[in-house]
Amino acid sequence: MKNLRTGRLAVMFFLVLFSAQALAETKLLRFPDLHDDRVVFSHGGDLWMAPDTGGTAWRLTSHPGKELFPKFSPDGRYIAFTGQYSGDEQVFVIPAAGGEPVQLTWYPATGPLPARWGYDNQVQDWSPDGERILFRSRRDAWSSSTATLFTVGKSGGLPERMPMPVSGAGTF
Repeated sequence: MKNLRTGRLAVMFFLVLFSAQALAETKLLRFPDLHDDRVVFSHGGDLWMAPDTGGTAWRLTSHPGKELFPKFSPDGRYIAFTGQYSGDEQVFVIPAAGGEPVQLTWYPATGPLPARWGYDNQVQDWSPDGERILFRSRRDAWSSSTATLFTVGKSGGLPERMPMPVSGAGTF
C-alpha cells in the first residue's frame, strides 16, 4: 500500500512539474496586427509572423530586449514597433521579411514605468501614405500619466508633435 501511495505521489509530482514547464514555455501572444494574409504579433518579447489562417509562426526579431506593438506599413513592406533595448523604449522599423531593426527615435524614454502605465514611445499606426509612423510619447508630459502623439519619418529624422496636447492612443 505504501509503494502504491508513493507511486501515485510520484506520478502527480511529475504531472504537475511537466504541466508547469509547458505553461512556462507558452507566453502570451500580444499586440497582433494584420496585413492581407499575414499577422505580426509579440510573443515572449520578440516579434513573430504567421499566416492569418494559422499554422507555423516564424520569428522576425531576437534581441534580448522586448519588441512590442508591431504595426504593418500600409503596403505591408515594413513593420514599425516599440523596442525596449537597454531599458529604454524607442521606435524602430524592420522589413516585413525580417532583418536588422533601424532605430528611428532617440529621445530618452521616461521608463521604466509602473507595469500598469504601459510603455513610452509606443507605436500606434502608420500615416496612410506609409511615410510616417505615429507613436505615443511622454517626452513633453506635464505629469507621469499623460502623453502626446508624435510622428517620425520611416527613415528617421526629428519627430513632429501632433496638434492635440494630450492623447491616450491614436490612429489615422
